[in-house]
Amino acid sequence: MITGALAGVRVLDFARVLAGPYCSMMLADLGAEVIKIEHPRGGDETRGWGPPFVGDLSAYFLSVNRGKRSVALDLKTDAGRATAQRLAAISDVVIENFKVGGMDALGLGYADLRALNPRLVYCSITGFGQTGAFRDRPGYDYVIQAMSGLMAITGDPQGEPQKVGVAICDVIAGLNAFGAILAALRHAERTGEGQHIDIALYDTALAALVNVAANQLANGEPSPRLGNAHPNIVPYQVFHASDQPFVLACGNDQQFAALSALIGQPGRARDPLYATNRARVINRAPLIALLSAEFAARPADHWIESLLAVGIPAGAIASVSAALDSAHTAERGMIESFTLANGATARAAASPLKLSLTPAHTQSPPPALGADTASVLRDLLNMSDSEIAALNTNL
Repeated sequence: MITGALAGVRVLDFARVLAGPYCSMMLADLGAEVIKIEHPRGGDETRGWGPPFVGDLSAYFLSVNRGKRSVALDLKTDAGRATAQRLAAISDVVIENFKVGGMDALGLGYADLRALNPRLVYCSITGFGQTGAFRDRPGYDYVIQAMSGLMAITGDPQGEPQKVGVAICDVIAGLNAFGAILAALRHAERTGEGQHIDIALYDTALAALVNVAANQLANGEPSPRLGNAHPNIVPYQVFHASDQPFVLACGNDQQFAALSALIGQPGRARDPLYATNRARVINRAPLIALLSAEFAARPADHWIESLLAVGIPAGAIASVSAALDSAHTAERGMIESFTLANGATARAAASPLKLSLTPAHTQSPPPALGADTASVLRDLLNMSDSEIAALNTNL
C-alpha cells in the first residue's frame, strides 16, 4: 500500500471553487486525509461549471477534487455546525474561503475552533485578506488580475489589457496556502501550537509580479505591456519563422554570442549596442527588427533544432491538446485516468510533485456530493445512522 509524506494528517476542507480545493488536493496527493464539507444542495458550485462533463461531474470539479471524501452538512443548522466542530476538534488542518467573518458567524472561526483544538492549523483564503480597506470585498480571480496590475502588463502593447488564460491568481494562492500549511504543520509538530494563516489572492498576485514589481519600485517608471517580450531580457520573445511562430529565451551574453554565430553575424555579439544584456534592453527595437528579418527566412523547426543544438532554449508554441498529448507529458506521467462512482472514466492532469521516497498519488477519484457522509461520521464521530439521517432532514 502506498503511503504519502502527509499520511496521518487530517484536513477539514470548507473551501470551494479553485484556490482552496487546489491546495487541499495537493495535500491529498501527498497522503493527507481530506474531508470536503459541502452543502447538501448543490455542493461546491464548480460541480455545475460545464460543459464539459464526465458523467455527472464537471471537468472543472474533477480537476481539483481528487483524493477527497465528501461530507454533506448544512452549516446553517445547529446540528450541522456542531458536527463540523466535532470534526475540527480531531483534525490537523482547516481550510476555508468564506468571506471575512463568514466562518465566525457560524461558530467555526479560528478562535472558536482553536478553543477546541489548540494544535489546529487554520487557513483562510480570501480575495483581499483578513485586514485592509478591501477586506469585505468579494474577490474572484478575474477581478484580482485586474486590480493587482497583472492585466496591465499582459497582452499586445497596442491592444487592451488581457487576463492570463487560466485563473492564475487562484492557482498561485493555492500553492501559497499549500506551502504555508506545511510550514505551520511543522511548527505545530514542534510546539503543539496551531496558528491562523491568512492567504489573499490580491497579495499573491502582487508577489507574483516579482521582477516587474521590483522594476517599478526601483525606477518609478510605468511598467510597460510588452506582449510576448520580457522587460529585463533581450532577446526573449516570440519570433515568426517562415511557416509559424516560435519562442526563444536568450538569457545571458554567452547565449547571445552563440545566437549571433548561428545566424552568421558573430560580430554582433561584440557590437557595443548589443554585447551585453543591458545594452540589448536599451536597444531592443533595432535588434528585434534585425532578428525578425533573419528568422523569417527559414522554418520554425530549423531554428528550434539549431538553437537547441547550441544551448539556447527554444520551442514551438503548442496547443493545449498538443501539450497534453506529447510524448514527454506521457513519459513524465502527467496525465492520469480514474473511474468515477458512476462508472465513467475521467482523465486529468496528474500531480507535478515528484518525491523519490513518498511519491504523490491519487487516493480516490473526485467524490459524488455527500458520498462519504455516513462513513466519515460513523467512523470518526461514532454517530448512529439515525443521527446522521437527522442532520439534513429539513432540506
